[in-house]
Amino acid sequence: MAGSVNKVILVGNLGADPEIRRLNSGEPVVNIRIATSESWRDKNSGERKEKTEWHNVVIFNEGIAKVAEQYLKKGMKVYVEGQLQTRKWQDQTGADKYTTEVVLQKFRGELQMLDARGQGEGGQVGGYTGGSSRGSDFGQSSPSEGFNRGGGGNAPRGGGGGGSSRELDDEIPF
Repeated sequence: MAGSVNKVILVGNLGADPEIRRLNSGEPVVNIRIATSESWRDKNSGERKEKTEWHNVVIFNEGIAKVAEQYLKKGMKVYVEGQLQTRKWQDQTGADKYTTEVVLQKFRGELQMLDARGQGEGGQVGGYTGGSSRGSDFGQSSPSEGFNRGGGGNAPRGGGGGGSSRELDDEIPF
């Protein structure tokens, strides 16, 4: 392989409502915490065990930040795609500290709400995909229309090829 890949995909539940702040330029930055859990049965005791991992996610993508600010609430199940980054900072005593976060950069990343609106279960409500480095039109949509927009072309979600999604045949090929 000629390069390297830094891609993180998380599916989990929000531990709190999003925290929104603004940079000096006025651009939004959103912080969310996502809990992912795994469970297993202990071989010796037979009891069910569970481990929860907490992930800090920082959203710099303006379109995704708008969606997060408007629609995300504590407890919602979300799909997040971003990059892993570690930053160095200093605490009050001047000691160096490190924090590793999943970051959705300005024109990259993805967020999908997996819960039905206002419910803890249900189908996919919508998502928002950041565009390519060429930029994109971060227009507004209602959650039922989804937020799958981006500057990466007009290919249907999960597909390759051109055309609009209206031109696709709804028949399953098997």
